Amino acid sequence: MAGDRSDRPRGSPGVNAALSVLELLVARGPLTLSDIAQELGLAKSTLHRICSVLVDRGWAARDDDGRFALGIRALGIGARAGDLPIITAFRGVATRLLTHHDETICLAVVDGDESVFIAVEETSQPVRLVTHVGSRTPAFASASGRVTLASRSAESVDSEFGGRPLVTPTGRRLRGVSELHEILDGVRRDGVAENHEETAIGLYAVSTPVANANGVVLAALTMCVPTSRMSPERRELLVADLREAGSRLSADVAWLPAHNARRAEAPR
Repeated sequence: MAGDRSDRPRGSPGVNAALSVLELLVARGPLTLSDIAQELGLAKSTLHRICSVLVDRGWAARDDDGRFALGIRALGIGARAGDLPIITAFRGVATRLLTHHDETICLAVVDGDESVFIAVEETSQPVRLVTHVGSRTPAFASASGRVTLASRSAESVDSEFGGRPLVTPTGRRLRGVSELHEILDGVRRDGVAENHEETAIGLYAVSTPVANANGVVLAALTMCVPTSRMSPERRELLVADLREAGSRLSADVAWLPAHNARRAEAPR
């Protein structure tokens, strides 16, 4: 649960609690006060005061059933997401890739145990995959998630996924966390993660890391292609160009600090 995180940031408990509520509403809302209390491990009396302030200020809204969701002010921030430096830089890189390959280009980050698309540039081809900003896939199964997980220590991966059934959205069952480690070793070796129909039937995806100057993986640059348009020869071209684009994007955002990211750790 979010309230059990050992790496919870220091500072004002009230500010941290309010931000935790907003983060939970982004990921899971709408939720009742009881749902929020259970997820965050906080007293209902404390959460009632926090949620009342958030509603009064427009950051949250409460429906007739007493469930809380994001308010208009929070949604307004989302409308400005395109102004973030990493997304602005992504647009330039994605334009070049679209010009050369005309396939969907995405930027994704890991949030908890999921990979989330934060920016998408769509192909103009008539056959395309349903992909949009906010789409979530299990990090262990997606190419974008595996790129980020490959930058973490074995202990960190074990803590997140050890002992859990690892079944991809298309039904492939991994041989536990040991197979995930094998996959991540390959990602470190190759510099990219590839995914063949593990998150969606008919989807080939390839991702490469976007890192800052300190080596922290900030995001994953991903290309999504229908398998009907793939061939061994085309794969080589796509992977080579994506690697180069990822290096260029990393150079463009080298100055950015990490947000909710972990410094690259030595692999096993």
